[in-house]
Amino acid sequence: MTILDVQGLQKIYTTRFGGSKVQALKNVSFTVESGEYVAIMGESGSGKTTLLNILAALDKPSGGTVLLGGKNLSEIPEETAAAFRRDNLGFVFQDFSLLDTFSLEDNICLPLVLAGKSRTEMRDRLTPLARDLGIAELLKKYPYEVSGGQKQRAAVARALITRPQILLADEPTGALDSRSTDELLKLFGAINAAGQTIVMVTHSVRAASCAQRVLFLRDGEVSLSLERGKSTDTQFYQRIADALTQQQTGGECA
Repeated sequence: MTILDVQGLQKIYTTRFGGSKVQALKNVSFTVESGEYVAIMGESGSGKTTLLNILAALDKPSGGTVLLGGKNLSEIPEETAAAFRRDNLGFVFQDFSLLDTFSLEDNICLPLVLAGKSRTEMRDRLTPLARDLGIAELLKKYPYEVSGGQKQRAAVARALITRPQILLADEPTGALDSRSTDELLKLFGAINAAGQTIVMVTHSVRAASCAQRVLFLRDGEVSLSLERGKSTDTQFYQRIADALTQQQTGGECA
């Protein structure tokens, strides 16, 4: 079942000084199936951030449509957009975006507090999630008391506690060391194997090689889509690296 349907997406910005127009996205089209794990790659300025902001209902396209679970994101009223994002989308950021004055438990449960959920429901959701993510013993600690990898696990828990249709991850390994990166990517794999749909923007070939499919953006367009198929992580890593090299040199990818 298609959970995310992007068709003919365009985004044009007007610069503040001079009023010239910049086209950040040009006719971007792709779909994501329920339970799929998709990575999006591209050089700086390729349109990755703009695309992610539109998928997150934080920005509206200049043209085209984005359907999430059949709902057109452009038609969501501003006054209900925050609640829609909270109920349907989970976010994982490079910088964790945890509140230092809140314990990990309070950070994780914050979306449920904002949604008006009962303490009983919060506890019922938090307990198995914290156990599965390996942070059950850390819930009373504050972000400044735990490692970067543990912070990111808490951020993943916060993203998943609302049981979102799709998990959006923006450079989730960017602030992690190699060990924490490997642990997070294993965690993403386990989450995806349990049925969670993931769309991840990343510069990391290592991170992208864990996905089932990689979309390459170049000058605001989807220039290539690579399917994992039967490739191992190592084989897929090499295919992605080769594709990136060809993209950067302007060559054609087989």
